[in-house]
Amino acid sequence: MELGMIGLGRMGANMAQRLVNGGHRVVGFDFSAESRTRAAQNGIEPAASLADLVAALKPPRALWLMVPAGKPVDDTIDNLLPLLAPGDVLIDGGNSMYKDSQRRAQRLIEHKIHYVDSGTSGGVWGLKEGYSLMIGGDTDVVERLSPIFSTLAPAPDRGWGRVGPVGAGHFTKMIHNGIEYGMMQAYAEGFSILEHKKEFALDLAQIGEIWRHGSVVRSWLLDLTADALTKNPTMQGIAPYVADSGEGRWTLAEAIELGVSTPVIAQSLLERLRSRDKDSFSDKLLAAMRNQFGGHEIKKE
Repeated sequence: MELGMIGLGRMGANMAQRLVNGGHRVVGFDFSAESRTRAAQNGIEPAASLADLVAALKPPRALWLMVPAGKPVDDTIDNLLPLLAPGDVLIDGGNSMYKDSQRRAQRLIEHKIHYVDSGTSGGVWGLKEGYSLMIGGDTDVVERLSPIFSTLAPAPDRGWGRVGPVGAGHFTKMIHNGIEYGMMQAYAEGFSILEHKKEFALDLAQIGEIWRHGSVVRSWLLDLTADALTKNPTMQGIAPYVADSGEGRWTLAEAIELGVSTPVIAQSLLERLRSRDKDSFSDKLLAAMRNQFGGHEIKKE
């Protein structure tokens, strides 16, 4: 099967390469000439423009978008629409907001162009291990694209599936990322307690390795954590600043809208926001309060 890949950043290029390795023809476009050249070295046919990309594929075409969520997706669709024909399929494999995916699908219906949203997990390990794909779209369209999904997944019969109509894929991935926030926070806090128990001089990498086998808290995330501790036991050179992609915020907003209690996910997001406040006014005010009511010493900057 053939596919057009739009966006040849690290993840897009890795996905395209996995498809090529699986026997599929992939034509790729990226605004970066360097990215196109690098992709070509891995068997991906480079296209110099979106028009060239579309022209290189036989109808009905399938085009996979790996561009940043938000306006870049809408801009790409605007540029593609005049080039596409009824029956073509656009697949958004990025971290789009599910409501945006629903809106885009509705817009494309009048052009008789199908829209599929694929929540994609796997990161930098996807090329080797395969990708977890949570897919939203019409059943017959997803079925037609199944050779693509089954090649990208860890195995043809696992790690991927249609979870519902358009929007369901990105909604499921959004919740997946919210869960990920909580799991990461729990591991970080637990290892922090271990690190602070100086009298035992605990080897955190060793403990991570022990937990990886037989423990109820074992997971791939723990595998990666143990590896990070082995390579850098003291986290030297890493700033205590944790970014967020926005999916945790969307998850929390959805939980509030649905009336679902999610204290762990909420707190993990707040901890990420807190990590960025290097001049915390609230902490200064807390210190001032303690001084006011109890005469507690204030530590000077």
